[in-house]
Amino acid sequence: MSEPTLHLVKLCVGATGIDDLRDWQVARMAEREARGEDPRPRHVTRMWPRRADELLQGGSLYWVFQGLILARQRIAALEEVIGEDGIRRCGIRFEPEIVPVEARPRRPFQGWRYLTAKDAPPDLPGAADAPDMPDELRRALVELGVIGS
Repeated sequence: MSEPTLHLVKLCVGATGIDDLRDWQVARMAEREARGEDPRPRHVTRMWPRRADELLQGGSLYWVFQGLILARQRIAALEEVIGEDGIRRCGIRFEPEIVPVEARPRRPFQGWRYLTAKDAPPDLPGAADAPDMPDELRRALVELGVIGS
């Protein structure tokens, strides 16, 4: 697989940080697995990405928590979801691993936005091997200019 060239960025509404998102997703995965459904995390959005083919070549969704991009999840699939109102929506299916990234400020916006690979924050070195830094500490260090912005 070639290097991804396109990602999405989205506000993580309702979660205060990576641990909160992880806890919420783990609970939803257990519920789906108990029902015999695909347990991988999924986010349903109103719009279908026009550049879906590019996203599915290794792209990730970068999560914004309280004004900072702090994590990403690899996009596994885009699925058609028909709501109770009969409207077609896009289910973005993720790989379960939430990867901490170098914190980057991001102003509020609605929906999702495309994010090119060159503009995407890098994964934190050794993030898989190191314990997570508390989100409040990471946010404070970014505001002080001690770590990436």
